[in-house]
Amino acid sequence: MRNRIYAYAKKYNGDYYKIRSALQQDEAYEKMDFDENFITIYDEAYPACFLQLKYPPFILFYEGDVSLLKEPLIAIVGGRLYVKEGKEMTILLTKELSKRYTVVSGMAKGIDALAHMNAKRTIGVLGHGLDIVYPKENEQLYAYMKQYQLLITEYPKGVRPQKFYFPFRNRLIAALGSKIVVPSCQEKGGTMVTVNEGLRLNKEIYTVPYSWHVTYAQGCNHLIEQGANMILSKEDIEDI
Repeated sequence: MRNRIYAYAKKYNGDYYKIRSALQQDEAYEKMDFDENFITIYDEAYPACFLQLKYPPFILFYEGDVSLLKEPLIAIVGGRLYVKEGKEMTILLTKELSKRYTVVSGMAKGIDALAHMNAKRTIGVLGHGLDIVYPKENEQLYAYMKQYQLLITEYPKGVRPQKFYFPFRNRLIAALGSKIVVPSCQEKGGTMVTVNEGLRLNKEIYTVPYSWHVTYAQGCNHLIEQGANMILSKEDIEDI
C-alpha cells in the first residue's frame, strides 16, 4: 500500500481528493523508486491525531527528526504582520511553552517564523514540497529545520505553493497541537482557519488580550469574545 499511495501522491502532486479517488477506484499505478522520506496513513508511525480529521492526509513527506511527532505538542500560530507587543509576546510564550512542549507552526512569515526560531524543539507544517522555500526570507530557517528539527507536508518535491494549499494545511497544525496558542493575529486570515479546525477537534484555544489600538492584534480580542482562554500572567502560561 505504501507504493500505491506514494505513486498516487507523485502523480497527482499531493492532491488529497485525487489520491482519495484513485484509492477508491483501485486505480492502476506504476511502482516507483522512493526519493523522499514519507509516512502513509497505513503505517504504524502515522500520527493518530490525524485520524480525527474529516480529511486525514494519506501521506506525509518529511525531513528532519521524525521522532518529534511522538513528543507532547502544542500549536503556536499567528499573523504574518505584527507590532512590537506581538513579537515580544510570541517570544515569551514560545520560550516558556517549549520547556514542556514541542512547538508546531506553519513556517509562514511573521508569528509562525518567530515561534519556530524561539522554540527548543519544533515542527513546521508546509503547504508545498520540501524542496521549496516559501517565503524566501525564511531560507536559513528552512535549512535549520531540516537539519535539527522537523518539516512535514502532504506535497511531494516540486509542488509549488498555491493559495488554497495553506488553509487546507492548517488542519494538520490544529490536529497536531494538543492545544492552540495565538500570541498575535488579525481578525481575518489563516490563523482563524486553524482555530476553527481546532474547535472542531475540541482543542483548547489560548490567546492574549491587547489594547484596542494595537495594530495587527485585534483578532486575539475577537477570540476572547468568542470564549478563548486568556493569558494574563506567567502563572497562566504555566497552567497551559
